Amino acid sequence: MKRTGIAFVILLAVSTVFYFIFDRLGGNNPIEIELVEAYPPTLAGKYFIGQPQDQELGNTFRSIETLLSLNPGKKIHTVYFEEPKGKLDTMKVFVGLDLPFAPADLELLGFAEARHMRATIKRNKWVMPSPDQVKKEIEASAKSQNLLLTGIFIDRIISESEVQVIAPIR
Repeated sequence: MKRTGIAFVILLAVSTVFYFIFDRLGGNNPIEIELVEAYPPTLAGKYFIGQPQDQELGNTFRSIETLLSLNPGKKIHTVYFEEPKGKLDTMKVFVGLDLPFAPADLELLGFAEARHMRATIKRNKWVMPSPDQVKKEIEASAKSQNLLLTGIFIDRIISESEVQVIAPIR
């Protein structure tokens, strides 16, 4: 009986410490969702089609990060047209910057929708919600406002601890 009580106290103490760390990293911060009456940003970037562990995916991100260093104030955006379920699945992703024009080696990706939902997540990268959880919350918010989404989700990386997800509305 005494060992059970000690084990319970230790478990309670460890759980409290983990919860405190989780909270300090922003794990309890809500996902803020708003309706924005504006076009999603036009993006200049590159498509990658392949497997997640393919070295070319890293090269694609590095080339856009280099372009980012030449365009202060711009942010990296990713659009996953096909998300892989596993390491060997094929993915199709567009990686780009919010530029109104495309330099010679990049493609433009524009959006015709005049409104979008925007979710803002402010948490440490270790306690970020899953992409599926964010999508579900955006979809629920859109449904509650009788809005129909296009099914495209644009991740905008603000910083290591802030991400926005933009979902165009039909």
